[in-house]
Amino acid sequence: MGQHRRARPRRRRLLAPSLFAALSAVVVAAVVAGTHGLDLSDATAAGKAARSVRVAGPAATASPGATTAQPAAPGPASAATPSGSATPTAVPSPAGTPAATAPATPDASGSPAAHGAALGTTAPAPADDKEAATVGALFSGPVEAGNHFCTASVLHSATGNLLLTAAHCVSSTDGVTFAPGYRDGSAPYGTWRVTAVHTASGWSQKGDVDEDFAILETAPNNGRAVEDVVGGNRLGTGEPFDATVRLYGYPADSETPSLCTNTTDQQSAYQRVIQCPSYPSGTSGGPWIDTATGDVVGAIGGYQQGGDTDDVSYSAYFDHTIADLYAQAESAAS
Repeated sequence: MGQHRRARPRRRRLLAPSLFAALSAVVVAAVVAGTHGLDLSDATAAGKAARSVRVAGPAATASPGATTAQPAAPGPASAATPSGSATPTAVPSPAGTPAATAPATPDASGSPAAHGAALGTTAPAPADDKEAATVGALFSGPVEAGNHFCTASVLHSATGNLLLTAAHCVSSTDGVTFAPGYRDGSAPYGTWRVTAVHTASGWSQKGDVDEDFAILETAPNNGRAVEDVVGGNRLGTGEPFDATVRLYGYPADSETPSLCTNTTDQQSAYQRVIQCPSYPSGTSGGPWIDTATGDVVGAIGGYQQGGDTDDVSYSAYFDHTIADLYAQAESAAS
């Protein structure tokens, strides 16, 4: 599968009429310079969700809005751009079903420590690791190589069936399945069908990038909730912007999850940023797990749909807005 890269800004070229061909190079340069800013204002980023249709979404607001759980529309979500006015819409996808066989159990000896990698470097996530097993790929149809479109992770909950991803990844339950620990075409722990999508009202009503997160409900696989099989990560809110996190994600052109550990920074009032190389399309929704607490404090998304370059990723800040959404999703799943 070819590499999915984010769109780059396109600049318009203005052709001078022949009537002004004799004008000096200084005048021509001034005309071109005067249009350069206009071109940049028209540019949009495709984000880090693979194989999605881009629609317009409004710019980020000064603060997150009220939080409500929203009903899912048919089909995987389309990726919203940072500016515009349309609400994210659905894209139909083929149906998918959970694995028929009983899922395995991750190796309890897997340690969520530093994993031996230097800060700011990206490498394949370790196999059979307890924390890595909670992270998986989202599929719109059969769980097979080249068919995953975003990343998700298991959230600890009383119901044991909740996932965290980016809101721009999924606005649908139609044919969407989750495969934790997916690697090289195999779902070692089984698959779980997504049955409901919960997003904050700021996202569902106006595509607010400060609320680009979603909580998904899943159906049991052979009577077992996903958290009962692979475990889950606690939701962390209100944590400092300078946390050190482990960043997971499934590149669209890879069948192995990536892992990078680095310290985050504040990009804006409600956005985190991290420098981690090689996080292209498909990594949207990947969790940011605090190395000090083990809590998940972000998901790739937010500004520029997670970033318009492979080496810089963003996340909406986790505060009371996602805490309220989590409480509503847990209540609905009970």
